[in-house]
Amino acid sequence: MASKPILYSYFRSSASWRVRIVLAMKGIDYEYRAVNLIKDGGMQKTEEFKAMNPMGQVPVFVVGDVALSQSMAIIDYLEDLYPIPSINPKDPIKKAQARALAELVTSGIQPIQNLSVLQKVSESQEGRAEWARFWIDKGFRAYEELVQRTAGKYSVGDEVTIADVCLVPQLYNANRFNVDMSRFPTITRIIVELSKLDAFKAAAPEVQPDTPEELKAK
Repeated sequence: MASKPILYSYFRSSASWRVRIVLAMKGIDYEYRAVNLIKDGGMQKTEEFKAMNPMGQVPVFVVGDVALSQSMAIIDYLEDLYPIPSINPKDPIKKAQARALAELVTSGIQPIQNLSVLQKVSESQEGRAEWARFWIDKGFRAYEELVQRTAGKYSVGDEVTIADVCLVPQLYNANRFNVDMSRFPTITRIIVELSKLDAFKAAAPEVQPDTPEELKAK
């Protein structure tokens, strides 16, 4: 019997979170291995971990003897291998719209306010929070404007797409850095709807194996 794939993840890593959502949506059984990004300087910086991903980032998804990195590449692999349910609309325009919204988050927001960037930007928590808040707000303003043209129940129509998979994890840092979400009513409405879905509940930070006890869902 083939061994289960392994996901190297951190409970509040938004990139890892995206992959967890897709794994849950597609009902894929996997082994969770926690990589603490804070403790002892960060487990992602160890030589053992960097042998799998030289960038020293989560997630890493190990299939057999192959280690896949970068959340969008992992999600594309899962979509190819398990196409039902799909996270890509069949209509080419809607598929492109969903991907554009996803990339807005994964390229235009998340990398600019992740942990390694914040550590370089400022030594103070206040300075880091101000930087993160600026870029999340800027990205969400663009997402809000675009999604008003595409939304149904979710970001693009009435089916969950890659846009939704990337949107939900970004809310965690928006709340963490006190972004005023009242300015983004469409985003907020969509996230409320997505939060009702089992796959999104299963992927949430508060229910992961490495979630600190004080943050776990009660």
